[in-house]
Order: sequence, then C-alpha cells, then structure tokens
Amino acid sequence: MADDEPLRIAIHDGDLPPEAATVDAGLGAFNDAAAPLHEVQRLSCFARAGDEVVGGAVGRRWGRCAEIQQLWVAESQRGRGIGSRLMRTFERRAAELGVRHFYLETLSFQAPGFYETLGYRRAYALDVYPHGYVKYLMRRDLD
Repeated sequence: MADDEPLRIAIHDGDLPPEAATVDAGLGAFNDAAAPLHEVQRLSCFARAGDEVVGGAVGRRWGRCAEIQQLWVAESQRGRGIGSRLMRTFERRAAELGVRHFYLETLSFQAPGFYETLGYRRAYALDVYPHGYVKYLMRRDLD
C-alpha cells in the first residue's frame, strides 16, 4: 500500500472471510519472531469405550507450563470419574515432560467447581458476559 493511498476498512459479521487467514499468518510470523513458539507442543489424551471416543483432554505445553484447552466427556459417560482420570493423565504426562504449572479457562456454566476439586484455583474472573456468565482463568501448580 502506498503512503498516499487511502485506507479502507471493511466489516464482516458472521463467518470469517479469507482475509482472516492473512491476519492469522501475520500475527503468527510476528509471534514466531518475538518468542520461541516452535517449542510449543500439543498434548492430548482420550477415553474410549470400545472403538468410541467418550472423552478427551486436549491442550498444549510450553516449557514448564501446560494449558488444558478442551475437556469433554460424553453425556452418557458423565459422573463416572472419566473427566478426573483424563485430567490426571494429561497432568501426569505433562509433568513427566517437565511441566509444573497448569492453567485453563472455563465459563461459570461449565465446570469451575469440578476443576477446584482437582486442585485448580481461580486466578482471574471476567464477569462481563451476558446472562451473568463469568469466565475464569484457573491454575494449578505442582509442588
């Protein structure tokens, strides 16, 4: 873009347009130049009943910290301790790889109480969501 060319800004509601890939790539290049993000590694574990996946914990680790990005258990399997087992399995493997600090985000209608039973504590609460929902950033540090 030439300095004398007028700037135009377009608005898009709904699905992301192709331009979003340009933004993603540009931010990725900036971040990669600023920090060693190539060190970030995916980590996940899954619960199966036969051939069916009935739960999973999906996240990533970087140095001594790990983020649990998703935890899900099939509705028919809830209340059996599968979520706790998945979390502990994720944490155990991450700890074997040197992780000592875990964090996650959860909304008030999801599972903050569940994570507290696993030793996570609320580090931050963002209470700006509609219908009174709150997003929590939760963490757990290993001794």
